[in-house]
Amino acid sequence: MNKEIRQLAGLVQEADKVAFFGGAGVSTESGIPDFRSAQGLFHQQRAIPPETILSRSFFLSQPEMFFDYYKENLVAPQARPNPAHQALAALEKAGKLVGVVTQNIDGLHQAAGSKNVLELHGSVHRNFCMRCNKAHALAHVMESPGLPMCGCGGLVRPDVVLYEEGLDDRVTREAARLIAGSDLLIVGGTSLNVYPAAGYVRLCPGKLVIINRDPTPMDRQADLLIRSPIGQTFAQLMALLGTDGAGPA
Repeated sequence: MNKEIRQLAGLVQEADKVAFFGGAGVSTESGIPDFRSAQGLFHQQRAIPPETILSRSFFLSQPEMFFDYYKENLVAPQARPNPAHQALAALEKAGKLVGVVTQNIDGLHQAAGSKNVLELHGSVHRNFCMRCNKAHALAHVMESPGLPMCGCGGLVRPDVVLYEEGLDDRVTREAARLIAGSDLLIVGGTSLNVYPAAGYVRLCPGKLVIINRDPTPMDRQADLLIRSPIGQTFAQLMALLGTDGAGPA
């Protein structure tokens, strides 16, 4: 067990309210690609950039191309929670973690058992008709041979935030309150280059831990910086704290 993991365990044990803010890197160990790393989706060589395909205007003008890309690259129904998701759920159950703020849309935090999850960019598991607002399951989107349509004739779209769209005000307010009320913020798997979401990190009045493979703009402000894979880091943390997250094993 290295020194950094022991430092992290000490910070978690000392804290009364731990919050977690995570990005795409949290799910890479579950087999879901991230966006901005060298192997990420945004570095794919495509005739149309992913940022364009995932924009509201492109979705409205070219829905067939949007759904082809979306279903192939942003939805991973076979993915399962990794040790990071599982550890965060255990810490919440133990009363240490007050909640998760995530930029991910994969639903893996909830699949691992987390209850208080604030999804800044929505979820692939929520879908609705643009005409009548009827809810539809992910299976309806994935199994539709063409465009996913509602019985009323309206187009079904995923409840995810596209480029050119704003974040949900209620979710952003709750995320800000959650982080501002914590005394330890653990940031994991995010470049902290996307705003306004990345600005939440500055709201925590307590200690800051950053677990990320690549450098971030907030590294110098961190009380602890860990460069190891986040799933591996949390697996080692829980081995030290005990499976219930309450204290030493």
